[in-house]
Amino acid sequence: MVVLFAITLFVSAGLLFAVQPMVGKMILPSFGGTPAVWNTCMVFFQAVLLAGYLYAHGAVSWLGVRRQTVLHLLVMLGPLALLPIVLAAGGPPAADASPVGWLLWRLTAVAGLPIFVVSATAPLLQKWFAQTGHPSAHDPYFLYGASNLGSLAALLGYPLLIEPGLALPAQTGSWAWGYYGLVALVAMCAFVVRRSPSGPARDRDSSVPIESAPSASRRVRWILCAAVPSSLLLGVTTHITTNIAAVPLLWVLPLALYLVTFILAFERRPILPHRVMIRLFPFVLPVLAPLIFFESPHLTWLSIPLHLLIFFAVAMVCHGELMRTRPATQHLTAFYLWMSFGGVLGGMFNAVAAPFLFDSIVEYPLILAAACFLLPAVVSNGKVRADVRWTDVGGEYRRRTASSTTSANRLDVALPAILAGLCAVIIWAFRRTSWNSTWLSVGILIVIGAMTCFAFKDRPLRFALGFSVYLAAIGVYSHIPTGALLHEERNFFGVKRVFVTREGDLRKFVHGTTNHGMQWNDPARRSEPTAYYHRAGPVGDVFRALRPVTGLNRVGIVGLGAGAMATYVEPEQHFTFYEIDPSVARIARDPKLFTFLSDCRGKVDVVLGDGRLTLGDSPNGAFDLIMLDAFSSDSVPTHLLSREALAMYVDKLTRDGAIVFHISNGYLDLEPVMARLAGDAGLVALHRQDHVVGGVEHDDARMSSHFVIMARKEADLGELTGLATWPHLADEPGAPLWTDQYCNIVDLFLSPRRPTHRDG
Repeated sequence: MVVLFAITLFVSAGLLFAVQPMVGKMILPSFGGTPAVWNTCMVFFQAVLLAGYLYAHGAVSWLGVRRQTVLHLLVMLGPLALLPIVLAAGGPPAADASPVGWLLWRLTAVAGLPIFVVSATAPLLQKWFAQTGHPSAHDPYFLYGASNLGSLAALLGYPLLIEPGLALPAQTGSWAWGYYGLVALVAMCAFVVRRSPSGPARDRDSSVPIESAPSASRRVRWILCAAVPSSLLLGVTTHITTNIAAVPLLWVLPLALYLVTFILAFERRPILPHRVMIRLFPFVLPVLAPLIFFESPHLTWLSIPLHLLIFFAVAMVCHGELMRTRPATQHLTAFYLWMSFGGVLGGMFNAVAAPFLFDSIVEYPLILAAACFLLPAVVSNGKVRADVRWTDVGGEYRRRTASSTTSANRLDVALPAILAGLCAVIIWAFRRTSWNSTWLSVGILIVIGAMTCFAFKDRPLRFALGFSVYLAAIGVYSHIPTGALLHEERNFFGVKRVFVTREGDLRKFVHGTTNHGMQWNDPARRSEPTAYYHRAGPVGDVFRALRPVTGLNRVGIVGLGAGAMATYVEPEQHFTFYEIDPSVARIARDPKLFTFLSDCRGKVDVVLGDGRLTLGDSPNGAFDLIMLDAFSSDSVPTHLLSREALAMYVDKLTRDGAIVFHISNGYLDLEPVMARLAGDAGLVALHRQDHVVGGVEHDDARMSSHFVIMARKEADLGELTGLATWPHLADEPGAPLWTDQYCNIVDLFLSPRRPTHRDG
């Protein structure tokens, strides 16, 4: 019986986790990758998940388990008419109209009901199991581990097996068959429940609480214990993938760890007991938290595991608290509803609120500090102690026991305040004196703060306040202006910074870890193209070779960066830049930061929106040259590199026009993909891999790069065909052909070929 319910939960969770990237991949070519689209998708999935949990709670409360089994089987029959999931033909609304409402309607119509039904399965099956009379039915929460194991299998299986092995139609077909199997499994579970003795299993374990209804403060605690790891998951993922290393699929590791902590915390006999994690927590955080503010590019191999260790410790404590404070089975569906609500709040805070509230990734340390306020204490006998925190183990507000004195309560606030004053003095002293060794001053600050936090570890409130002060002090110290930073802002796409280089002769535009352009501070050199667009590099070759062929009167460029490509504009030419990120456009247009656009000699337009969609709105035959330069932190815009996208680019070219792709990447060799696309389309393709020793030649601000150019015939490429530095890109029959229905990042990532380095 347990095996049947565990398998059913495993399958349902796997289907729920797999459908989200599948639907996202489905809508990308039609709607693009703008924040409005991705935020709409996130809100849709979160709303449907909550609706499923709300239905599970309401239906069981209203009908009881036995009648609800019949209702749920009938509800599960509804999506059968909608499978397989297919996004119906027809594009988004007009360009000047918001796609949000229309996209929500399309998602709801084609995928809403299947996702709703699957999302309700996890809490319902655990509730059903509690009515079976099985020896373990009094405490069915251990089955949540099977559900998270299914999520983990889908998380790893989709990018590693499903996406590389199946085109989109085959994925949706396989998902439909999985849903049919789920219906059969749920029907068997319903049969078992209806054949079991009536009434809930008798409570055989005194450790499982029996209460009427959870109080408001206890429900708030469930929400917070779910929200903190959910928020921290996104904070850690954003930090390591944008500030440390933009490695493809690196986002999988934090999410996998998040699911593993649920599995470990909800075990009946946990490998890592909750009391052990609570005791380790005050030692892990003070030592590792400074990594958030001080990263070394030479220690990436060490810093990523340490950040994951921080996240693991916090998630284990919070999820352990959820397991420890779980209610009796009569309130099981309410417990999961509030827990799900907390997870949604945490995710929405990071994805929607934080980019508008903060200029940098402040939510990461902020949520770390918040996690400390959820920490209970453990005494020598291994029991969780409630009299040393501001709430007890269940989250109820009570008076402290007689052992807690008024002076101890005051010290919980006074001692962290003293620590704050001490940190302020240290920061002031090192900034005011000539003794300004950065690492020495940081080391002293960390040692004093960490040792003080260790001393507070037996008083959770004192520790939480002390750690918050300690983290704030390090953050303030690390962000004191040095005069080099000119601009910093953040939005959905990440953190953008403009600063003067250490030598003082260049200003540099960085998005995450990727260099998006540099400009000389010397007015006499401001009009020189730099970085990947240097006149001595591949871009300079292209403009010298193609100007005699077509005149390059109209050029379309997907990706703006700092605007360095505008240095190639002649008085009679018209360049149109297509940029998806409004903040990038603001930075490039601001003459206080960069003057490439304001100084250019011809006409330049900047069109905001997804590059494929906005370029597709232009007339056929509009451009002599199209350039694709839309990479961000080494991520690959797969919908810009598909067969369908290339066909659209060709349509937009003049009869003798050409297409240029910037494929520099630190982790992926895109050469086979480009060769296969060109071969499939019958285009001539050349490439130049421009290697600069050390990645950057500072004397002329030139950087290593890799470019591919395609045209209908060799004559359209001018003198490039005779240059030894521009060999032909040979089609490899075994290489994958990327389409809107299929792409394979994993094989590229694991390929032994050497990728072009893209400097940060």
